[in-house]
Amino acid sequence: MSNPKRPREGGEKAKKRYRSDGTPIWGKRAIDGPGIWASCVKGKEKQTVGELYDLFESLASELWPGVSASVEADEKGHNDPDDGEVEEDLEKQIAKELAVISRPRREQRFANCQTNTPCVIFISCKAPVDPVQLVLKHIENVERTGVTHTRYTHRLTPVTNTCVANATEIKSLAQRVLKLFLAQNPDSDYRYKIELKVRNHNTLSRQLLIDTVVSCVPSGWTVNLEDAEVFILVEVFKSTCGIGIVKGYYAHQKFNVMEIANMKNTEAKLGGEGRVTVHQTRLN
Repeated sequence: MSNPKRPREGGEKAKKRYRSDGTPIWGKRAIDGPGIWASCVKGKEKQTVGELYDLFESLASELWPGVSASVEADEKGHNDPDDGEVEEDLEKQIAKELAVISRPRREQRFANCQTNTPCVIFISCKAPVDPVQLVLKHIENVERTGVTHTRYTHRLTPVTNTCVANATEIKSLAQRVLKLFLAQNPDSDYRYKIELKVRNHNTLSRQLLIDTVVSCVPSGWTVNLEDAEVFILVEVFKSTCGIGIVKGYYAHQKFNVMEIANMKNTEAKLGGEGRVTVHQTRLN
């Protein structure tokens, strides 16, 4: 007697999902979502993650204070019951307190994604955190004060989102990131340059990666390798690609906070202002 065919595992869930532009949505990756790439002192990856958590949480609380404020307002609203509903509200308050106890110490706006690679860190960001805005705020602070608030972090590279490192996905991601940038920056005629960094990846050639991104750039933009206004940051790491768009990348020392702090402290010393305290480790 023949056995009936076994149903396909996963059922409807096994079907591919697609975006509105027709590109497939792949399964969860080890490195996923908007985030910030960071390079650091070799052997100090764990410490770098810790200092970046503290730094990013501090900056996010300043830039997006409404997130934590809404939670506090919600909790405050449950602590002031009406006289006619004391018993019911008491039960609600107990349930609320139990929920608070079981909740993490803080809402996780940031998460470390394992890269298993020396000197390479990726911290993913949860909405409403904007990686580009977060990094630019930190760069502004370091340029003003000379204080990095980090000891092992070198360069920060924000990416608006990430995707699987194949030509189709990269093109779709570039289109989405450029569309978002244009919505925030309506000026249409920019001089631009693609800043491509490839690590542990040999599937796609550098030229193919560049050509794929260039095909998505608005027709009014012009390539300018010497005097670019806009920089399209493309980070390819293993099977993941991240893209972010920033202005003034070279003017800000390619977002290397150690170099920015050193320049600020040198200027302060030569100007007779005394040395500004900088939390960082010098490389040998």
